[in-house]
Amino acid sequence: MKNRHFDKSKLPSRHVTEGPARAPHRSYFYAMGISEEEIHQPWVGVATCWNEAAPCNIALNRQAQAVKQGVKVGGGTPREFTTITVTDGIAMGHEGMRSSLASRDAIADTVELTMRGHCYDALVGLAGCDKSLPGMMMAMVRLNVPSVFIYGGSILPGRLNGQDVTVQDVFEAVGKHQAGNYSDAELAILERVACPSAGACGGQFTANTMACVSEAIGLALLNSSGAPAPYESRDEYGMASGEAVMTLIEKNIRARDVVTRKALENAARVVACTGGSTNAGLHLPAIAHEAGIDFDLFDVTDIFHDTPYFVDLKPGGKYVAKDLYEAGGVPVVMKELRKAGLIHEDCITASGRTMGEELDRITREADGRVIFPAAAPITATGGVVGLKGNLAPDGAIVKVAGMTPEEQVFTGPARVFECEEDAFEAVKARAYKEGEVLVIRNEGPAGGPGMREMLATTAALSGQGMGKKVALITDGRFSGATRGFCVGHVGPEAAHGGPIALLRDGDVITLNAITGELSVALSDDELAKRKGEWKGPRPTQYATGALWKYARLVGGARQGAVTHPGARAELHVYMDQ
Repeated sequence: MKNRHFDKSKLPSRHVTEGPARAPHRSYFYAMGISEEEIHQPWVGVATCWNEAAPCNIALNRQAQAVKQGVKVGGGTPREFTTITVTDGIAMGHEGMRSSLASRDAIADTVELTMRGHCYDALVGLAGCDKSLPGMMMAMVRLNVPSVFIYGGSILPGRLNGQDVTVQDVFEAVGKHQAGNYSDAELAILERVACPSAGACGGQFTANTMACVSEAIGLALLNSSGAPAPYESRDEYGMASGEAVMTLIEKNIRARDVVTRKALENAARVVACTGGSTNAGLHLPAIAHEAGIDFDLFDVTDIFHDTPYFVDLKPGGKYVAKDLYEAGGVPVVMKELRKAGLIHEDCITASGRTMGEELDRITREADGRVIFPAAAPITATGGVVGLKGNLAPDGAIVKVAGMTPEEQVFTGPARVFECEEDAFEAVKARAYKEGEVLVIRNEGPAGGPGMREMLATTAALSGQGMGKKVALITDGRFSGATRGFCVGHVGPEAAHGGPIALLRDGDVITLNAITGELSVALSDDELAKRKGEWKGPRPTQYATGALWKYARLVGGARQGAVTHPGARAELHVYMDQ
């Protein structure tokens, strides 16, 4: 154990450990085998999203033990607790997906309540799935305690016929099966080999995108997100993260010292250059909101627009997270961004050092296979693009990684569906035409409720060989595994009376990812006339419970679909109570 002195008079845990009035509290601690010395040390919450729902979460419990050992070595008292996770791969394609985005905010809320209720001084958060990563980071910034994030690690790729395969291939195989191009036997083999280990989905889907964000934004130790979940080296990063949080307590470096406007810009750069998930356009504004920083979808996409795309990852590219790790990981990616003058080097990180100081320690260079030099990118602009126009006044977002310039422009008549199920049934029955723009509305944060992802539908289109022959727009979201011209986050959403609510079959829609346009060939007068005839939001079946509550609290996608006023409205900071 390191010989350190911490002034408990300035730490929240003093409210449960110090003075005669806290004798009842200390009696509880003695009941759990905590020593007198440990009681009077700083208390560190070690929060995990461990559960048995999916492989992305199953290894978090093991890794938490390494974190706790690191906290102890650093002179702290770790207290492990868990929170929920809704795993998108399981929730995908049915009503369960409505719970996914809502779970992000529930994670942030429950971690906040646990930290406040037990007066923990710092937080190490472990998460493994799409919404648990931003949810945990949101809690850190909201509480503004010394914080270190650690990702649970990616799954190893499966192998079939000499090729790496991921869960994306399984979703797309369902589309091939529906089209009669994939047998029951082939599907049975693929589903058994695609996911061979613990860990989160292996491509640059949402989980791995947000894992890269955790390093780029400074909340995670550099390179800590790279090793796949089964690797025992993850335990070394757990130990180091536990020790690091004790240094942050000692130096009084808090989450909002790390998560600044510049750090958010660094994170957006890494999303763009890796062809990351469009969901980053939702989660980065939500994290910024917790810090009281104005950083909405347009700010994110402005950065995407002038960032080269130079990391060749699935779903638009060839490689998976394990390959990125073996090529040097996020540190080498950020080193390339620094060469291009696209990184703020003065941002403080979880190590207590600046990003520039961290990158000075990196000796590896781009391999030219997974990570290309930023000066010779795959494409000149980022893999994710923002759109705006009379169909999306509050913006929309599309992933263009892997698409040619010709494929990034599309004009066609609308085929309107009132929900994802209707669209999926039409796709399954091939009841659509080449050249159409499929419109799925009433799937926004409030209108869904829950802003479902459309991977089942988009994967079916790809499996039918139609992924590049139609376009799709929605006020819902797309999985990080989606590919093709699929535009999400269209705002304002249909439930809020946005233009997407006013579309009719046959309206001609133009999507142009090169100029950033999403428009419909309707005059302002015609849109105003239709708005006057609009009958209001489509009713949902959620008249009670968590999703009813969520639908009434949640804001628009442009600001991150947040559910509370954020740091700008706070009257006190937890750490200073």
